[in-house]
Amino acid sequence: MELKHILESILFSAQNPLSPKELRDVLAGAAEHSEDATIKGLKKTSFEAITAALEELAREHNQAARTYRLVCVAGSWQFVSQPEFAPWIKALVGHRSRPPRLSQPALETLSVIAYRQPCTRSEIEQVRGVAVDGVMQTLLERNLVEAVGRAEVIGRPVTYGTTRGFLEYFGIKSLDDLPAADELRRIVVQKPEALLTVDPGLATAPPEQLAMADAPPEGSITEPASATPVEAAVETPAPAAEAETEPKPRNRLKRRKSEEASEAPAEAQPAAPELTPEPTPENS
Repeated sequence: MELKHILESILFSAQNPLSPKELRDVLAGAAEHSEDATIKGLKKTSFEAITAALEELAREHNQAARTYRLVCVAGSWQFVSQPEFAPWIKALVGHRSRPPRLSQPALETLSVIAYRQPCTRSEIEQVRGVAVDGVMQTLLERNLVEAVGRAEVIGRPVTYGTTRGFLEYFGIKSLDDLPAADELRRIVVQKPEALLTVDPGLATAPPEQLAMADAPPEGSITEPASATPVEAAVETPAPAAEAETEPKPRNRLKRRKSEEASEAPAEAQPAAPELTPEPTPENS
């Protein structure tokens, strides 16, 4: 009895997709409840042998052009019907309610996470150029992305990555099956500064990265650099005393005229004429 036929019977009867580890557990459980040497010999079947048998079985189903096929989605194997038979199967089992399709911003954000994971929210916003708060909440609620850790930068922001539900949603085996996106990977993203300390004994980076500029300590008094003659002439204001005592040209002219008027001799004024009474008839 070949291993691929045993695995085919298990997957045909299974209600859910099974991973190679789960299939190996089924083989080991069967060996514990049987005395057959052939069944016991399959107890320690390797993962590589199980995967190889499943891949061979999938090729045989594709070549036979049957109405169903064997596929691996998110690392688990299952039988699925061919897409061209969907109308008749829907008429039999009915339509299952599916969540609404992802919007264009959600697909763009999900693509950035899938190709650059693990990445922080700020890195996603740098690539897209817009805020992604609402979109990230939608992806988290639909179990397409999840928090996978924290970045070793200032603030320790949360990093995000895709989930198993992401692989099931797009029907792919692993992230290696994603289409090539070299252009997306070449986008330069500025990461926050690393956690550094100024104490060499506690530094988390090489000492040359911790070199500080020769700046004076805060609160110290430093002498300003000597100014050039032109700067001194422009910046140095005139003394206040000189500005107050030096008269303006117009005031100086008025002052000179007043001094000349005070020094000039007084001019002779004509004497007032004497008044003589006119003769009256009595005096004549």
